[in-house]
Amino acid sequence: MRLRICIAPDKFKGSLSAREAARAIAQGMARWLPDARLEIVPVADGGEGTAQTIVDSLGGRMMKKTVTGPDGKAVSALYGQLPGNVAVIELAQASGLALVPDGKNDPLIATTRGTGELIATAIEEGAQRIILAIGGSATNDAGTGALSALGAVFLDAADNPLPPGGAALSRLARIDTTPLERRLTGVSLEIASDVRNPLCGPSGASAVYGPQKGASPSDVAKLDAALRHFADVAKQTVGVDVSDVPGAGAAGGAGAGFLGLAHATLRPGADLVLDVLGFSRRLEGVSLVVTGEGRLDRQTFSGKAPFAVAQAAKRRNIPTVALAGSIDCSAQELEEAGIAFALPIVLGPMPLEEALRRAPELLLRAAETLARALTLKL
Repeated sequence: MRLRICIAPDKFKGSLSAREAARAIAQGMARWLPDARLEIVPVADGGEGTAQTIVDSLGGRMMKKTVTGPDGKAVSALYGQLPGNVAVIELAQASGLALVPDGKNDPLIATTRGTGELIATAIEEGAQRIILAIGGSATNDAGTGALSALGAVFLDAADNPLPPGGAALSRLARIDTTPLERRLTGVSLEIASDVRNPLCGPSGASAVYGPQKGASPSDVAKLDAALRHFADVAKQTVGVDVSDVPGAGAAGGAGAGFLGLAHATLRPGADLVLDVLGFSRRLEGVSLVVTGEGRLDRQTFSGKAPFAVAQAAKRRNIPTVALAGSIDCSAQELEEAGIAFALPIVLGPMPLEEALRRAPELLLRAAETLARALTLKL
């Protein structure tokens, strides 16, 4: 019986997409296991690259649309169309921090409007299920920019529409969700996120992620108060309190906005992606799973893609091996995560720039080493 191996890595950030990583691993393993059946299933966790990974696996297509960037300037954004009236949208494509020059982002006024414009386009083209991956945002507006693009109206005490950005939410007095509800009739929204932060407080969106987006300590205080006020008004509007929901603080509170006002569901990104890919079904008859990412550490075990892959394999009693650019965790932690062992692809001192440049070669060689070990008969 032919050995069947499932190769399911995430991206190696800064060097390889998930698909490129999977191909390098497969090429390396095939040299020593030419008779093995190698099943390539690139994975993701809701961060950047999620749409491309899903499209690559399910045979959809990537579409391009000019939308409003986080600083109000036009940007060109991609999103995925899948069979069955499904669309995959990455917030980072339209509202990501990488779209703004270093040091130029202003989280007080940064907007998610472009993300809503992508969602609106997908709906106009027939999508009935929207998968929204919300990693990598430049914003702190509770997703109100995106929801505005979908029809929601955010008003101050004088019934004037609020300007873009999270800071303006401190003046929010009323929300009209009627146009939003009409736009989303017959559409399901599923949010893929890899963080569990609540909306407000010391572990909330503003305090934890605001500084990464350019927020000063005083900005953080303003934004946190504004998001808390938003949660209060949203509760008065729809009767749902999103302030303490784990994951509501994702993407500057976009998790909270979509949960409360768009009736979205929020799931760990890697679990949602694996479900969309039908990963459990793809494990039928598999003897070994090989996963990987750029850095394997304790953050991996908080819900990143390799952890989700290993857990899915563990439920079927299939061993998992991980390949990574660097490894910073104990053997016990790996075992608890369901990973039999992990192999670094860089075996000696090497400048980071060189490791990134040589990642395809290094990963292929590590896969060869793994495959060669599998051929040993003691």
